[in-house]
Amino acid sequence: MNNTDILGKKLASKKQIGGNHYKQYAIQPIEFIEKNNIPYIEGNIIKYLVRWRDKNGIQDLDKAIHYIELLKEIEKFKNAS
Repeated sequence: MNNTDILGKKLASKKQIGGNHYKQYAIQPIEFIEKNNIPYIEGNIIKYLVRWRDKNGIQDLDKAIHYIELLKEIEKFKNAS
């Protein structure tokens, strides 16, 4: 795949703003999430679990846990109705 659009600008999918913590992976988290139609909350969980060692450490694990807790809460309320 070409890294530029028809105007020669770098494709958004080929650049990263704010670091290079995703560049080492064969499949970017956003590619995996989109290709598998993974919903927003689950996508964020995946994103934080993938990058925690290379970006924000324990804080990213805490974020993943928070999103899991949010998902559990949402699902409990859905099933309680």
